[in-house]
Amino acid sequence: MHRLCIHTITTKPWPLDEAVRNYAAAGVRHITVWRDAIAPRTPAEAGKLIRDHGLSVTSLCRGGFFPAPAAAARAKAIDENRRCLDEAAALGAPHLVLVCGAAPGQTLAESRKQIADGIAALLPHAAATGVKLAIEPLHPMYAGDRSAVNTLAQARALCRALASPHVGIAADTYHIWWDDDLENQIELAARENLLLAYHICDWRVPTTDFLNDRGLMGEGVIPLRQITAWINRTGCAAPIEVEIFSTRLWAADQHAFLKNIIQAYKQHVL
Repeated sequence: MHRLCIHTITTKPWPLDEAVRNYAAAGVRHITVWRDAIAPRTPAEAGKLIRDHGLSVTSLCRGGFFPAPAAAARAKAIDENRRCLDEAAALGAPHLVLVCGAAPGQTLAESRKQIADGIAALLPHAAATGVKLAIEPLHPMYAGDRSAVNTLAQARALCRALASPHVGIAADTYHIWWDDDLENQIELAARENLLLAYHICDWRVPTTDFLNDRGLMGEGVIPLRQITAWINRTGCAAPIEVEIFSTRLWAADQHAFLKNIIQAYKQHVL
């Protein structure tokens, strides 16, 4: 339980104060905060609330969405990401998770260039705030509109090109479990000191919605125990973050759901 982290989006019906209170009472030690969960508090107030309940902040979700055909839209995205970094710093989050974006109507190569340029433009602000940028590769089904960074290998290449200690990777099992080179890529990312975050959930079969039908660990086909063993073998001791988007589970009793999360974590992950 000492590494268990839950994203506020996982128990979306709970406002931040309820989530913090209930996580702490259940013995959860870490929380990743989604930006929409902070209001009406300031990020600093939200951070204090979390720490007052004995939890630590793992990350802030999310920044990114850099590509756009128009230069003005790309500049606006960079400004928004600077605000994200400021929020993360005030919250006390060491990482800002980046969903990098993609622009329909332009090539993946162009979107990837714009992602690299956007992150590069943020590096001075990341250094000033002390918040690292965690690039999260997304499943290829999202390549057209949500992220042109789709594998750990691509994320590693982007990090190498940026060559900054302020950039790393958030590895989410939902997006990368299918990769036949995953074990090797995890080892290489760790060797390069790039593994900043590790997210878990499950892939249900059949999946009825590619965004909002993620499964509780053990409900699907992702070999979570094996992937976690690969992560642990590298020496990475980052929190293990439960990030579940599920209309079905959001409609359930959230207290029972939290108990099920803890049970599934112990049974199917460790």
